[in-house]
Amino acid sequence: MNKQVQINPQTQLANLGEELNVPFLKLLGVRFLSAEMGKGEILLAIKPEHTNTWAVAHGGVLLTLMDVAMAVAARSGDPSDRSVVTIELKNNFMQAANGVLRVKADTVRRTATMAFCEAKLYNDQGEVCCMATGTFQFIKRLPTRDAKGDRVVNEDLRSD
Repeated sequence: MNKQVQINPQTQLANLGEELNVPFLKLLGVRFLSAEMGKGEILLAIKPEHTNTWAVAHGGVLLTLMDVAMAVAARSGDPSDRSVVTIELKNNFMQAANGVLRVKADTVRRTATMAFCEAKLYNDQGEVCCMATGTFQFIKRLPTRDAKGDRVVNEDLRSD
């Protein structure tokens, strides 16, 4: 007798993609899948702590995923490998979302200082749950502070 073993979404994600080095995204459990040529893809397995009173993904979680995926897309298309900040974000919630959510984002247009992106969020049945557009401004990466409060320039930072 062939018995199938069910693996929960969090266990499946443990070996899928990479963890993003952003404290808030680590807290959520966002996984990075790809970033290349102005495209970005991330995913998240919805846990009870991500849900609202109707037991579906909270809109703030969905909006965060859209923002992150579009920022990844914007950065992946920048030849200078600069960072980005969100200038504008518009989201359309189309249906409730649960399960393992995947966001695919594309850079629609890039100028010297801005990237204009769009994204779609899919549930694990492949249905589109929300769509977004965003405008991102490229910025030079700045030093951060360590636990002692000293300014630190990480090795991965680029000069002008």
